[in-house]
Amino acid sequence: MTYESDIAVVGLGVMGANLALNLADSGRKVNVYNRTTAVTEEFMAGEASTKDVTGASTIEEMISTLTRPRVILVMVKAGPPVDAVIEELSTHLEPGDVIIDGGNSLYTDTARRGDMLAERGLRYIGMGVSGGEEGARYGPSLMPGGATAAWPVVEEMLKGIAAIAPDGSPCCEWIGPGGAGHFVKMVHNGIEYGDMQVIAEAYDLMRRGLGMTPSEIAEVFATWDHGRLRSYLIEITAEILDTTENGEPIIDKILDAAGQKGTGKWTVVASMEFGEPTTLVAEAVYARIVSSDPDRRAEMAKLFDGPIERLTTIDVDDVESALYASKIVSYAQGFRLLRSASEEHSWQLDLGTIASIWRAGCIIRAAFLEDITDAYAAEPGLGDLTTSPFFSSALSKAEPSWRRVVSGAAAAGVPAPAYSSALGYFDGMRSPRLPANLIQAQRDYFGAHTFERVDRPRGEFFHHGWGGER
Repeated sequence: MTYESDIAVVGLGVMGANLALNLADSGRKVNVYNRTTAVTEEFMAGEASTKDVTGASTIEEMISTLTRPRVILVMVKAGPPVDAVIEELSTHLEPGDVIIDGGNSLYTDTARRGDMLAERGLRYIGMGVSGGEEGARYGPSLMPGGATAAWPVVEEMLKGIAAIAPDGSPCCEWIGPGGAGHFVKMVHNGIEYGDMQVIAEAYDLMRRGLGMTPSEIAEVFATWDHGRLRSYLIEITAEILDTTENGEPIIDKILDAAGQKGTGKWTVVASMEFGEPTTLVAEAVYARIVSSDPDRRAEMAKLFDGPIERLTTIDVDDVESALYASKIVSYAQGFRLLRSASEEHSWQLDLGTIASIWRAGCIIRAAFLEDITDAYAAEPGLGDLTTSPFFSSALSKAEPSWRRVVSGAAAAGVPAPAYSSALGYFDGMRSPRLPANLIQAQRDYFGAHTFERVDRPRGEFFHHGWGGER
């Protein structure tokens, strides 16, 4: 058979189908395959029928259409399905061919698969894809990493379908070796959890705390979308709150039980493994878990009459400042985690570049990321975003409002776990002395775990005879 396809896409779910159409629009000849033949036929009968796309009924047929080195984009559910597809593909491929996993795979799985395929002479890329259905179709943020030798083969193709940032650059750059691409996507998703939670808390504070209607809150978010909080999530929040059904706000008809797919949890687990405090993402994950049991919450509400009263000590400007400050902390924590993982795995992540490719296409795209990109451009070795002049100044200005919101929410009985967690982190990091000295004394007392002393050099450890001195 004549070789004619530039790339094959395996898996025609929402993301795979839209990426295939995007690739075709960028001038690539695309071949598609889905395990269920009816799905392929339905796809080919739709918009794909007007594109340079062909369908295959078997893996062998699909591979036979590809130019060498062959490039195959796998878009199937993370976990064992990816392993199964890779195993089937690899038996038909040749050394030098490229497999790209564009799903939300755990980065350690990606590293393992890359090592295994490298032994067979195949080049493997684990690529984070952000932007949802619309992004996949018209321009996502792409985070490829893995076999460095594969990048020259796919660079032009991937940049050709990526979103375009305000400065005209594509939102796609090589991230690093091993599981770097999927790790960065995982942290991106963790930050996304945090963004959604701080927005939800702002909504709750205005709705229950300030007694505003959804349409009034929608106007506030629409105003914020023209300021420093301008972002995709703020934009859609305004639209959501302004949407009605039969004349009533649809937001009031939606069950308050949030779902999750695991990347937020993975971020928190990784933060513990690398010793970095992603406290706001953790609170966002736990807030979803708390929300997921509305029946138990209903029982608790009958048992405990919380204060839940109007907030008279804050206004919407205070809420905006608390949201902004908490957002700064969340991103600072996320980038600290990226830096630590990079050092541990020798990935040499360029944090400024990562911020830059999140500026468009992805779910967390925001004007805010321009400021982060600028911060790393000014200081590439920046260890913590909160210490950069721009963000440290912003935190100082927001601090009074931030404290009013957290204290007011606690007094009124309106939960604000993300704002509280972010403020706690801020206060902890700015404290030259913490009560961890007592914890170390307790650990030494019951377990002889030793401690360091402030009057001795770091690295020297001591044990005290506590019982004897008593």
